[in-house]
Amino acid sequence: MKYKMFTAAIMAAFLTLGCSTRDDDGLESSNVDDCLNFGSSELRLTIQESFTTLPSKVSVFFKVTDNDGNGVSNLLGSNFRVFEKGRNDDCPNEISSAESSGDISPNAQIFKNNAFLVLDLSNSVLSTSLTELKQASISFVNNVVPQTQTDSFRMAIYWFDGENELHLLQPLTSDITTLEAAINGITTDISNDPSTDLYGAVIKATAVADDVIDTFEQQEIFAAASVVIFTDGTDQAARFTKAQALQSVRNADADISIFTIGLGSEIDQQTLSQIGKTGSVVAENSAQLEQVFNTISENVSGEANSFYLFEYCSPKRDGSGTNELTIQAFDGDRQGSVETSFNAEGFTSGCTN
Repeated sequence: MKYKMFTAAIMAAFLTLGCSTRDDDGLESSNVDDCLNFGSSELRLTIQESFTTLPSKVSVFFKVTDNDGNGVSNLLGSNFRVFEKGRNDDCPNEISSAESSGDISPNAQIFKNNAFLVLDLSNSVLSTSLTELKQASISFVNNVVPQTQTDSFRMAIYWFDGENELHLLQPLTSDITTLEAAINGITTDISNDPSTDLYGAVIKATAVADDVIDTFEQQEIFAAASVVIFTDGTDQAARFTKAQALQSVRNADADISIFTIGLGSEIDQQTLSQIGKTGSVVAENSAQLEQVFNTISENVSGEANSFYLFEYCSPKRDGSGTNELTIQAFDGDRQGSVETSFNAEGFTSGCTN
């Protein structure tokens, strides 16, 4: 995450933790202390950000996925164990709740998730599949957006045709009724260019998501985004190249998930799979659209609810140096873990969580 953590004034009160290394997928290494003997990992924990707050609070914001990269959502505090190792410890010790006042929270108030639904409204869609697309999109909205409005999750809707523009249909909002009204307002005469600028839409949509995340990070708020792109064909405008589109996907913020939905026989499944680095599905005909939109909606919801904030009051005190911290997650029979470290410089009593 490209988190601009704190202003100079706040930096004086926050001490950055040292995170563990990442592998080629950008995921945190699960190489924890051997004496814990956790065994094989079916879950992967990625530390998004970590910091300490005086007098002795340690905070770790992280994401849980399975080995296929799918978000593992709605875990509770009982799904986690946390271990701390200081210089006098031969092996990490499980943190005592009596000493630490530890708490793991899903979708903490400091986290904002944003979804961007990007619809191909070129002539082929408008003339043959608009009714089914509107129905599928409304179903998607209802499956993804929380029924009770919350500031932690918002969705925006964009559309594209052959023009060199990503058209805004509905700005970010958490109101389902507003999103449904925007979709229902799509008419067959909305487009002025029957061509398909798919690659341009990919480039512009990832840029929009990047800008939103950057804006939140400048406000010292963690943020993530999901971009869902629907099309029934290939790029026809040729304004941008496939290489440029894929480069924009690769360069997108690590906390942006990108999904693609294809319709019909004219799509290029391989290209859509490359663009949809997080997930890609295909509907053979318009009758299957709602089904495949619902499939992606499950993935988007899982991504949105797979972030967690762990905070606890460390018993370590000033002078103890650098300490190791291990978080282990459980989901049924699956487990995974991650190790990081923190410096207890300045730690004293009086911490409350």
